[in-house]
Amino acid sequence: MTKILGILNITEDSFSDGGKFLEPKAAIAHAKSLVKDGADIIDVGAASSHPDAADVSVADEIARLESVWKDLQKLKVPLSVDSFQPEVQLWAIKNGAQWLNDVSGFANPDIYKAIAASDVRLILMQALRGKGVAQAKDVAPEDLYEHSLEFFDSRLRPMTQAGIKANRVVLDPGMGFFLSDKPESSVVMLHLVDIIRKRFALEVMVGVSRKSFLQTIAKTDAAGTDTISFATEFYAVCKGVDFIRTHNPKPLKQALPIYDALRGGARAILESMVPPAPEAEAAPEVESK
Repeated sequence: MTKILGILNITEDSFSDGGKFLEPKAAIAHAKSLVKDGADIIDVGAASSHPDAADVSVADEIARLESVWKDLQKLKVPLSVDSFQPEVQLWAIKNGAQWLNDVSGFANPDIYKAIAASDVRLILMQALRGKGVAQAKDVAPEDLYEHSLEFFDSRLRPMTQAGIKANRVVLDPGMGFFLSDKPESSVVMLHLVDIIRKRFALEVMVGVSRKSFLQTIAKTDAAGTDTISFATEFYAVCKGVDFIRTHNPKPLKQALPIYDALRGGARAILESMVPPAPEAEAAPEVESK
């Protein structure tokens, strides 16, 4: 069954909930709510990565994580640290994070040996804009598949050469401004996720929660983004993705067992409807002369 990453932003300016959970008590309360609503993993971000995000120093990012970390560990769920700063990633490894989520796709190879020496799992996101925050960038939808192959190949090769086992890596093709300023690119990428998954034989994660491209497509405001996010997330589940990163785990967590039951039941019914193959008739014997 698809696993769910619940988003916990301890930031001032994240695009949908910046400032809401910056205080440690609010952050812990929200983390508990995410777990109650079905999050299998908590993905903690202490610096926003949207195009207009302010810079956060490494020291401040770590300080924010330290303010909640011990209490988050008490929740007894795997913790992921969402950061593109190598120093923060090293802190996360040292302090027992089970996951690292890097929107720049682990652009700094200097950290690979430390990752290889740990057992942390990695979410490797396709980064069209290089290191840092997202940048509105026009990428032709027809070029996305080849670019994705080239990008993931270019990252996975040196990572595995450094000793990081490929099966520790989950691929994230990126969505929204991480791909393009046009919604068509995200739509095309959603169609490609199962192909990319098969091409690399690795697990895949999709994160579309509350992305502005969904509002553009649905012609709605922010008030309706959880509904359209769920619809898109469920489509990704139907495409076979292994992880969904979301602000609101509850509707997806409730839908997943229904989907599995319906899919399994339909398969069993269809198999029962297929008549058995007829037995092959024995070939007539030919008399020798």
